[in-house]
Amino acid sequence: MTKADPQELSRDDLALTAAFLIALAAALGALFIGEVLGQMPCTLCWYQRIAMFPLVPILGLSLWRGDGMARTYALPLVLAGLALAAWHSGLYAGLLPAPIVPCTENGPSCTGEAQMILGLPIPYLSAVAFVAILVCLLLPKGHRP
Repeated sequence: MTKADPQELSRDDLALTAAFLIALAAALGALFIGEVLGQMPCTLCWYQRIAMFPLVPILGLSLWRGDGMARTYALPLVLAGLALAAWHSGLYAGLLPAPIVPCTENGPSCTGEAQMILGLPIPYLSAVAFVAILVCLLLPKGHRP
């Protein structure tokens, strides 16, 4: 057996670390918006949280254990969250003909000006986070001799 090149391992670890940090930032950001700012998420935002929150322990444990199983367990959640975020973003942008039903005037909404973070609406931020995690998980591994 040949020993793996340390640079290959660090490149894989770097991508997994980046995915973990993005998921952690997204989860903490969602908790901050809900718990500190008191802004209730709409139904579609809740579903995206359901996909994002488990990514933190999955990616963190895989990174800590070095078992390489993060892709296997995280990809279904990332793809589901990305699909929801893309749908939500399409509704927000008006690209899809249906109104954003869960974002009502009487209930929680992610369509108001108060819901803009870093100049972007929350559905777009969610989509960006899921895409970034997906890219990190799909980065090609280094070639072994």
